[in-house]
Amino acid sequence: MPFDDVPHEPGFATRAIHFGYEPMDEQGALTPPLHLTSTFAFDTAEQGGALFAGQAAGYIYSRIANPTTDLLERRIAVLEEAEAGLATASGMGAITAVMWTFLRPGDEVITDVTLYGCTFAFMRDGLARFGVRITHVDLTDPAALEAAISPATRIVYFETPANPNMRLVDIAAISAIARAAGALTVVDNTYATPMVTRPVTLGADIVVHSATKYLGGHGDLIGGLVAGRAGDMAQVRAVGIKDMTGAVMAPFNAFLILRGLKTLQLRIARHCQTAMTVARMLEAHPAVATVAYPGLESFSQHELARRQMPGFGGMIAFELAGGFAAGAAMMNRLKLVRRAVSLGDAESLIQHPASMTHSTYTPEERHAFGISDGLIRLSVGLEDEADILRDLQQALAG
Repeated sequence: MPFDDVPHEPGFATRAIHFGYEPMDEQGALTPPLHLTSTFAFDTAEQGGALFAGQAAGYIYSRIANPTTDLLERRIAVLEEAEAGLATASGMGAITAVMWTFLRPGDEVITDVTLYGCTFAFMRDGLARFGVRITHVDLTDPAALEAAISPATRIVYFETPANPNMRLVDIAAISAIARAAGALTVVDNTYATPMVTRPVTLGADIVVHSATKYLGGHGDLIGGLVAGRAGDMAQVRAVGIKDMTGAVMAPFNAFLILRGLKTLQLRIARHCQTAMTVARMLEAHPAVATVAYPGLESFSQHELARRQMPGFGGMIAFELAGGFAAGAAMMNRLKLVRRAVSLGDAESLIQHPASMTHSTYTPEERHAFGISDGLIRLSVGLEDEADILRDLQQALAG
């Protein structure tokens, strides 16, 4: 991506806007073209045969690769500082494609004790049904992983920050233990984005995203992304996507995510700034019992957050002194903040994990894995800071 004669590494925003695309290669079109095609023609039968045999580079069928999704894959790879990327139809498509590629009956997956509800259900009800052992370990304690990891462990999987309670995992420490045991480290980076945390740089093998959230940024698409070593991504494409799940991203969604990446740095900076202000307000409010936000000095893992996250993200978990009943009443009084699942949109969104996104857990599992019945999850949006604060304050006042 040269734009002057002085060698240097372009910054994050420059790469998010320019990497992998030259307008003059496409008749000067400043915006990369959208390739709405299912199949691609070959010059000759011999060329087609070479493409199918993997002896030539090119496009065959959009279930395997498409120029628009290819650009997105290369761009997420450079932002995550990985060798290669892969686009999928959803965040769950990204997770399942990775898992089905690398796991066999008899393998073990070690996960943190807190996971997104659908990920937890896939592990418990999907992988386990096919002979994969799922072991939940408190990965905030590296010694716990050292004690639990075994020759059967194929993947160590976690989110950081975790959805919904914001607990952090030391990526470098956990990745080093997994690598020494011959296991892959897979990190869900949806909450943080590569703007805040780059797991591959810290030692992880594979990163997965729900691109539906901050990467798309506008609540108008469903998509997933994976990044890691080129060989691993080739396997996930050929096995996890092509053969096992068919979880293929539509080119139009790739086009929208590419558009979202252009403003990612600006949006994440604003999300982080406003969330910090909101977290401090909630921490000081008499109606609030607990607040979990990595940027607060009171957050139990604040020092790890400072080492691992140059920003603290736009997600906050909190609980009112009156428990779930008080939390539900407060949510129902909100006028600007919307009661909805998902996160990372321009709009501020609030939801109750125990009855919504994490209802796949039994009450006993939620209690064991740190998801209290009264916990509230807030995705701080891009509205004016003063308006978000005003709405929350009037709702908390009752």
